Formats: sequence, structure tokens, C-alpha cells
Amino acid sequence: MSLETILTGLAGVLAAAAPVIFAAIGETLTERSGVINLSANGKILLAAMAGFAVAVSTNNLLLGCLAGMLIGSLVAAVVAFSSITLRQSQVAVGFVLALMCRDLAYFLGNPYMGLSGPRIPSLPIPILGDLPVIGVIFFRQDILTYLSYILIFAAWIWIFKTRPGLMLQGVGERPAAAFVRGANVNRMRYIYTLVGGALIGLAGPTYSLSVKAGWKGTISGLDGIGWIALAITIFGGWNPLRAAFGAYLFALLQWLGLVLQPSLPGIPSQVLQVAPFPLMILTLLLVNIGNTEWVERVLASLPESARHAIARLIRSLRASPPASLGTPFEQE
Repeated sequence: MSLETILTGLAGVLAAAAPVIFAAIGETLTERSGVINLSANGKILLAAMAGFAVAVSTNNLLLGCLAGMLIGSLVAAVVAFSSITLRQSQVAVGFVLALMCRDLAYFLGNPYMGLSGPRIPSLPIPILGDLPVIGVIFFRQDILTYLSYILIFAAWIWIFKTRPGLMLQGVGERPAAAFVRGANVNRMRYIYTLVGGALIGLAGPTYSLSVKAGWKGTISGLDGIGWIALAITIFGGWNPLRAAFGAYLFALLQWLGLVLQPSLPGIPSQVLQVAPFPLMILTLLLVNIGNTEWVERVLASLPESARHAIARLIRSLRASPPASLGTPFEQE
């Protein structure tokens, strides 16, 4: 395999990870506020279909992206109203919406099946795009991939380095304390659920207008991506930087499955295509394995030097959800 092929493949990994990054960071913001939104999978499918349909009908890529974001926000508004105002089960509402949006996407998208439509063009950055290796991988992408770069660091800075971000953490961890300090907890939860929903919705058009241009219904290959984004949110410890790493890892595993297929003729192609999904589940288990009692017992039986080294590794991977995740707050 030539160097040029490898560099082009790695550039494709970054592009393929962009929609997963949008979805994972959108879910991170939502869950940081204390709301669980399990509708991501269906929402991405519906937004992908609608974004493509609007772009084809209007020949306007921007309107296609905005349509996806609007759908994401509308579905998120249903989740927010049901869970925050009506105090219904966030898990149940989100799961039902995931199934409903998926079926709506397949039903309403029938007229657009297989149509050719506009595609977001690549936009090489002058000078940076001409750099050896780095330029090919990072700076010859389309605008949505560049936006995913910016979102990673912007979300991290917002959550961990700004006063509103600290207030967001407080709303998700100790809403009563945040309320005493002047935060309107339920309003903030509404806002972050809608913003997170818009980002998850943007993942849809990123697929249908860029990564996998077009709409092919049940064979679009998008079903399941939302669940992966939810898993990556947990894998990332509700941290945008770690979530981005998880998204890139998932896209890399998918690419490796394609690259290794000719070299492993004895392995069915279907195995390599689905391998990234169980590998992500295994990684998720490894992230949370340090919270179990049997691991602590095993560590206690190891030599001191090995025990300290493994304990440090486990602590660096350990992730704990916001303390009030999924718990309604009643403002008095």
C-alpha cells in the first residue's frame, strides 16, 4: 500500500468521524445538563433523509444542513418537554422517538431513494493544505469536517473553562446547589437539550451530503450510528476531547476493516464490517471496568509496583456520569 493511499485513507477517517463527533458532543452537552436523550439514532436517520431531500429540492446545501439541525432540535424539544415538564421517563421517551424517527425516515424518504443530489465540496486551506502529510490528512477536507475540529475544542473550553460551563456542570451534578446560586435549572436543561439535539441533527446531513452522499433508505448504512455516538459519549467520560478520540477510533476501525479485507480472504467480509461495533463495546467495558469490586480484589493481589501502575491506568480511563443524569428537578 502506497503512502498516498494511506494518507488519503486517514483523511477519510477524519471526514467519516465528523458526524459521530457532532452527535457525541451534542449528547455530551445534553447529558451534562442532566437529560438523557436516547433518540439519537432515529434522529440522525431522519435528519439525514430530510437534509438530503431539502438540498435536492432547493439545490442549497446550507438549507439541507439547517433542516437537519431543525429536526434534531424539534425531536429534542419533545424529549425535553416530556422529561422536564411532564416528568416522564427520559429513557422510554427517547427510545420510542428513536424507533419512530427511524421509521419516518424510511417512509418519508422513499421518493428520494437513489436520487443524485448536491454534495459538499472539499475546501483545501491555502498553504496548510500544501504541507506534507499533515496537509493531506487535515487540511483538504470539507467545511463540516473543519467545523468538527472547531467544535471539539470549543465545547471543551465552554464546559471546563468558562463560567457558563461550570454552571452547566453544576446543573448536571447538583441541580439544587446550582438553583441556590441563581441557575434556572430547568431552563438550562431545555437550552442544552435543544442545542445538543441540533448538533445531533447536523450529523444527519453530514452523512447524506458529505460522507455518504445521497439517501438509500435501509441500505444507507446509517442505522446504528446513533447508538455508537451514545456509547462514545460514555466512553469519553462526558468530555469532548475523549469523545472525539472515541469517534476517530471508531472511524479508524471501520477503515481498517476495509483495508484488511483483501489481506484476509479467509475471514468473511461481513465480520470485518461489523468488527468496529463489538470492539467499541469492549473498549466501553474497559473504561468502566475499574468500578467493579472484583477488579479491586485482583489489584490487591498484585505486587505493589504493578498494582500502582495498573491503578493509575484505570483511574485515567474511569468515567462517572453526571450525578443527576436522568433525574427530574423540581424548582420551588
